[in-house]
Amino acid sequence: MRKSALPRGLRNCNPGNIRRSRVRYEGEVTPSQDAAFKQFNSMAYGYRAIFVLLYTYQHRHGLDTIAKMLGRYAPKNENDTSAYIAAVAERSGVPATSHITATNKDVMIPIVAAMSAVENGVPAVMRDVEEGWRMFIEDYRAKRV
Repeated sequence: MRKSALPRGLRNCNPGNIRRSRVRYEGEVTPSQDAAFKQFNSMAYGYRAIFVLLYTYQHRHGLDTIAKMLGRYAPKNENDTSAYIAAVAERSGVPATSHITATNKDVMIPIVAAMSAVENGVPAVMRDVEEGWRMFIEDYRAKRV
């Protein structure tokens, strides 16, 4: 598939379609060439950013379910948030209202892979998701996130 035919999130190596903001992530391309969304050096860095963002939602804002996290991540003014939550819960096998821990690999990898599939319309490449997790958890353990 030609790069120009890829979904925007994959072209930008930003599988979560994280919007441009003042927050800077490791591996982020600055300045982004996309007017609305961040760009990353690799898909793994894009996945790492999603893990960092969801960890921040839990750690700083107390959001501890898929429903709560995605309510903030995919707000109703931009998304069909209920459908997004339902799709991620179904694809990941994690109930939307179950308490989750953002540092639990067995829960977070399927959630982030499901988010990527919803955002981009194609299944995530699990090798990239797992590499993003590895980078995130290494930084978490070193207290860099």
